[in-house]
Amino acid sequence: MQRFNFFVIILGFISPCLCTRLNVGTENDNYNVMDYGANGDGKTDDSQALVNAWSSACKHGGTLTIPAEKSFMVTNVKFRGPCKPKIHIQFDGKIVAPPKEAWKSGDYLIYIDNLDGLTIDGNGHGGADGGGSTWWHCKNCKRPGVQVFHFHSCKNLKVSNIMVTNSPSGHVSVNQCNGATFSHISINSPPNSPNTDGFDISFSNNILVEDSNIKSGDDCIAINGDSSFINATGVTCGPGHGISVGSLGKVRPNDKVSDVHVRNCTFTGTSNGGRIKTKMGGSGYAKNIIFEEIILDNVKNPIIIDQEYKNFGLDTDVVVSDVTFRGFTGTCSGDIAINLDCRKKLLVICNNAYGTATNTIPSVTCLLN
Repeated sequence: MQRFNFFVIILGFISPCLCTRLNVGTENDNYNVMDYGANGDGKTDDSQALVNAWSSACKHGGTLTIPAEKSFMVTNVKFRGPCKPKIHIQFDGKIVAPPKEAWKSGDYLIYIDNLDGLTIDGNGHGGADGGGSTWWHCKNCKRPGVQVFHFHSCKNLKVSNIMVTNSPSGHVSVNQCNGATFSHISINSPPNSPNTDGFDISFSNNILVEDSNIKSGDDCIAINGDSSFINATGVTCGPGHGISVGSLGKVRPNDKVSDVHVRNCTFTGTSNGGRIKTKMGGSGYAKNIIFEEIILDNVKNPIIIDQEYKNFGLDTDVVVSDVTFRGFTGTCSGDIAINLDCRKKLLVICNNAYGTATNTIPSVTCLLN
């Protein structure tokens, strides 16, 4: 094992955190899922009971309670808004997914949509288990959706003290959200569980992940296209693939990520520390990215920019700029502590040239007709 200390600034730019903390709590009525017919034995399908309890809480305002010392088996539960103000979920019990053989339909275990000001608290005991062990060994099986928790089109969201374990795929996804704080989140899946990202963030702004512990078989946090002002602080990552910007350019023609700040995080036994990855043939940019005050413990690739991620023999138009890696210290398990594999953008020059060109990278726009 090699000792690794790294203090360098690459095109530095420090962006402020625009996230704000919200106070958890409600003074309105309490809607306990047990009062809506839930069994809580971890074996009976309690999906409809949870949906019914949510409908009452949403309509009248108040707290949806998932009580302690109970397990509720559900599939594809949707908590949709808009709702009355000050909706709170007290997540003291446990949500469990059925095994693969009993999975009915749907893309997510819990889908939370179109809510403003929702707060969720688990007191450090409540959460969800995705039953992923029944899925991971089946490489050709279509797994249930992407995440255990999927937050879509939410504003001013506050989630704290929740445990999420053993997802068939990813654990928590944040999509088209603006203003969300996730604090004291515990995510745990084994290192050999495939594609089990801790957080997947996309099309979102002003997102903070803080004081959380993430163990997974993929990225602890993946920051994907059309996202900005994403902050992670006090996160412990490992095992896993580190905290990644990207991969960018893999699906959309113009993936954009900016103003990412990863600070005071610890990586233990991960394959990567701070990583930016772009796919060949894609376009867009990653800019104003900061990784600082990072502690490394047996990390294979502490610092990596990979613009040949899953190389298909194409060039990339994803531009990486204004990146800072600062204050990395600890141990590196590999031979390469810093890997900056950046692609130079290819140019096209035309001089008195006539003709047409289609489906080329880089684009040929200088031909005369």
